[in-house]
Amino acid sequence: MTARRIAFINEKGGTGKSTLAVNTAAWLALKRNKRVLLVDLDTQGHAGKSLGIDVRGLSMSAFDWLTRDDVPLAAVAHTTSTPGLTVVPSYKQLADLPQALSGDMQRARRLAKRLEVPEAESYDYIIFDAPPSLGLVTTNILVASTEVVIPVAVTYLSLDGCAEMVQTIEQVNTEHARPDLHVSLVVPTLYRKTALADEILEKLQEYFPGRCAAPVAMNVAIDEAQSHGKTIWEYAPWSRGATLLQAVAENVERVGKAQARKSA
Repeated sequence: MTARRIAFINEKGGTGKSTLAVNTAAWLALKRNKRVLLVDLDTQGHAGKSLGIDVRGLSMSAFDWLTRDDVPLAAVAHTTSTPGLTVVPSYKQLADLPQALSGDMQRARRLAKRLEVPEAESYDYIIFDAPPSLGLVTTNILVASTEVVIPVAVTYLSLDGCAEMVQTIEQVNTEHARPDLHVSLVVPTLYRKTALADEILEKLQEYFPGRCAAPVAMNVAIDEAQSHGKTIWEYAPWSRGATLLQAVAENVERVGKAQARKSA
């Protein structure tokens, strides 16, 4: 069975993208006994940090794997305290990727190419944590993915960023022959009960019928878990934060099953 390849992505930062990617990956591994590969492709390295990895002290990272043919996936994939969850961490070196791949005519497909190995095919899920910007790294992620989860902070500017993200996906569909790439889920984040937030939530539900998850409110336990380098399931599994993030993970699982039934 081919792994679901899911990009957590928004061209605007501060939407909770890494939080959702890490905890969804951990939930699928911990609660569903799936083999999950989390690939951090954000120069801030937040996914690795959230899983207790010292990304500053890495001898090799996602950058080396993407730029050197002699670095296999196994050399940069780290096991985590969550059984079944493996992470490829990243850090600031990834900012040099466009320059490092400047001579590669197929540079937009580099990530997809590096995942064409038996080890990658053994995973049930491959989840990408994308940078909060449009560029070569983001294009690589979209080309390598089959579906996109868009976290959207319930503010006007984030709503505008969501529309731009949809346009980017359509552009990748056309320019890189990826007609199967689609938005599988939109997750409203940083929710507070205000008239504006509810108006934005209504617009998202209207634009993405059946694909808009319940909003994720701001939660102290989620932030505390990250500060300790732990997932919410390790730090505060019975907290309100865990309930919110579990709902997101269940939605990710649900849309995948629905898509599988449709394709059958």
